Amino acid sequence: MASEPKTLQEAIVYFSNPVNCREYVVARRWAKGVTCPRCGSDKVAFLEKYNRWQCNTRHDARQFTVKTGTIFEDSPLGLDKWLAAMWLIVNCKNGISSYEVARDLKVSQKSAWHMLHRIRLAMQDDLTGGMLGGEVEVDETFIGGKARNMHRSRRIKANVQSAQKGKTVVLGLLEREGKVRATVIPDRSKKVMQENVRGNVEPGSNLYSDEAAHYWRMDDEYIHGIVNHMEAYVKGNIHTNGLENFWSLLKRSIGGSYVSVEPFHLFRYIDEQAFRFNNRKGMNDSDRFDLAVRSIVGKRLTWAEVTGKVMDRQAQIN
Repeated sequence: MASEPKTLQEAIVYFSNPVNCREYVVARRWAKGVTCPRCGSDKVAFLEKYNRWQCNTRHDARQFTVKTGTIFEDSPLGLDKWLAAMWLIVNCKNGISSYEVARDLKVSQKSAWHMLHRIRLAMQDDLTGGMLGGEVEVDETFIGGKARNMHRSRRIKANVQSAQKGKTVVLGLLEREGKVRATVIPDRSKKVMQENVRGNVEPGSNLYSDEAAHYWRMDDEYIHGIVNHMEAYVKGNIHTNGLENFWSLLKRSIGGSYVSVEPFHLFRYIDEQAFRFNNRKGMNDSDRFDLAVRSIVGKRLTWAEVTGKVMDRQAQIN
């Protein structure tokens, strides 16, 4: 293979070659040699004429491609388009809309939209890193349209009377010098907040939050540091500026690149931004892309799932 790409320009040239596309993915999916994704056997033969492998162990569906068992499965689009789209969304700080991808790759907007959601699934944190600990910032934000931008009839119909009414609540947890975790929550009730904190933060950790923490604080399990934003944003080491930075990036991508995001899909856009945020330090564009490609296996998101016709796998897990 030619030297692997380090920039977008190099990636476009490199992945224009189908062999480079295949070998790049193979090297990350099967580092120890190609194995059958259905039975795990390494007794496979490559059929170059058909650009696929055949498993020599007798079972159903013995032939497979590099797409089998990944987010790319059953897609008629070539890896040249898939890998270009993945490079863009992984490395564009404010995300990239399906209309831009459709125009750049010469696919339909519908196809580009489905592609991006499948790539977001690969970018999803599998939470195998364990619990957050040490110094952890806790904050929540509201995602949704601004009441002042709505037509009066729509405001009345939705009964939007405050800045928070009718919006989706997102809870964020940031381990300082570590990773951020963000998730959509049904409300800001004490029960919901405490359950999410307990499920992600080690007992005994230092929690830093704003004045809203008075309603859900757990002094018997954590050390709380609270800053009242009506008085100040920083009180010594107590602040939520790290999470405020993440919220700013998330809202900039939603408001600037995606414009309109349905609450049903919001968690996917949060996963996308969290991936870029958590891998922004010590990694270049090529490293982030490499990491995303290594995460494509064992993840599927069909059109029926992404459009809500059937419950998708992530919703079932949650």
